[in-house]
Amino acid sequence: MQAISKGMMTRRAALAGLAIMTGGSLAQAQTPVEFYKGKQIQMMVYSGAGSTYDTYARLLSRHMVRHIPGSPNIVVQNMIGAGGLKLVDYLNRIAPKDGTVFGTVSRGNPFDPIMGKKDIEFDPLKLTWIGSMNREVAIALSWGTSPVKTFEDVRKLELLVPGTGAGADSEIIPRAYNNLAGTKFKIVSGYTGKAEERLSVRRGETVGLIGWSWAALQTQEWDDYKAGNWRIIAHLGKGKHPEFDAPSIYDFATTPETRETFEFLDATLALGRPVFAPPGIPKDREAALRAGLAAALKDPAFLAEAQRQKLDISPASGEDLAERVERLYRTPTAVVERTQAVRKQALGLETGGPKAP
Repeated sequence: MQAISKGMMTRRAALAGLAIMTGGSLAQAQTPVEFYKGKQIQMMVYSGAGSTYDTYARLLSRHMVRHIPGSPNIVVQNMIGAGGLKLVDYLNRIAPKDGTVFGTVSRGNPFDPIMGKKDIEFDPLKLTWIGSMNREVAIALSWGTSPVKTFEDVRKLELLVPGTGAGADSEIIPRAYNNLAGTKFKIVSGYTGKAEERLSVRRGETVGLIGWSWAALQTQEWDDYKAGNWRIIAHLGKGKHPEFDAPSIYDFATTPETRETFEFLDATLALGRPVFAPPGIPKDREAALRAGLAAALKDPAFLAEAQRQKLDISPASGEDLAERVERLYRTPTAVVERTQAVRKQALGLETGGPKAP
């Protein structure tokens, strides 16, 4: 056997190192087509199967596969917990940053840091924004048996609405409106999600919903709405809505400061059904995912299926979402502090206990 000199060993080690470096460079130089071919992509959803977010995600996954270079397979997985923050944390810290994982969370999650929530370790400005499937229209509703038939009524009469926790929009929004618009929403806490909230109305435990979406109503409660069992008493956006006759919450803003606070609370609706990936994925894969989502949302087969399911599709690009988030984080400090104060008062953090509705 030939003896191996120290010099030969050094040269072999150098060649091995060069091969590793070259292989790494080649891997990094892969085109999106080369990278995604044969891959499996995970699309993560923060809510449970059957939720509106889940319905949108599964519809998107069925059609987006045709529009990502290399035609990878897309598998939808649900990760429930902490109102979406569990999934945000996973995407931010744990998920691979190579473009094989992306997800959709509550439109309010990206604004938790600016709202002063504690124990949050992600920077929304660094997330990779892929796009959104629609711009949400949030609504307040009463059930047919309730004496509350208009928004003016709920300024005089109590309306029992379900809530999913002290930090959830289903409790923050009605308490904030109690404070700002003189309403009498009374929150019944302890529900786990929108499906159980709707069931609470049918069981007679509550008689209304607030912060629900127009798209979800069309998908899940359309027959009862058309039958008159649900009444839309207000919507939480600006101006008159073209598809139903109900006042805007802005109609009840009595001061410029109140209007600014409404605008800040309403800003999350602009994200609709946001889709984003971990921070720092390669730019060409970011571009491929953005283009794939945009193309899927224009695909005739996708639009036909969305129409059959009564899903509103009003897309926003990843660039648009990134700009919206950045713009919100440039909100004047006085407006942010005023909104945080309303939120704290709504949660009873200034008085040591929950404020009575």
